[in-house]
Amino acid sequence: MKTNSSVKKLALAAVFCAVAVVGSLFSFPVFGSKCAPVQHMVNVLCAVLLGPSWGLGAAFCASLIRNLLGLGSLMAFPGSMCGALLCGLAYRKTRKLLPTLVGEVLGTGIIGGLLAYPVAVWLMGVPAASVTFYAYIVPFLISTVAGAVLAGVIVFALEKNGALSQMQNKL
Repeated sequence: MKTNSSVKKLALAAVFCAVAVVGSLFSFPVFGSKCAPVQHMVNVLCAVLLGPSWGLGAAFCASLIRNLLGLGSLMAFPGSMCGALLCGLAYRKTRKLLPTLVGEVLGTGIIGGLLAYPVAVWLMGVPAASVTFYAYIVPFLISTVAGAVLAGVIVFALEKNGALSQMQNKL
């Protein structure tokens, strides 16, 4: 029975990863970052349906595939992964939508935005003097708030008609 549940979760995580990759085609540039709100929507859906570890894995895979396909930058890793982990932990602890959305915004917008600075300087070769350590917070916040609002609408609708609990019980 446990194996069947793991296979279902793996399949759903793969679908969410694919949605995030395809959704990155709908991105917009803000300063030095590509904002992809679909990734943040996927993070919240993974948190609610799969949990923090599956969400973290899906975010990593989506970031890797986006980079391999040239659809994203290395900034995708700290932004999406911090948000996925924090919102997954928030949902696990509270089982409520609002703290989950706040976890996504804080994880991606603040923590991911701060972690993007060393990625830009050390891995992407951006001169440290040309960017401040908090430079990526604003673009990450714009992207994650848009994705969190979208996810909030979807999860609220699923909760309202009872589909969310049915989906969670099937996993």
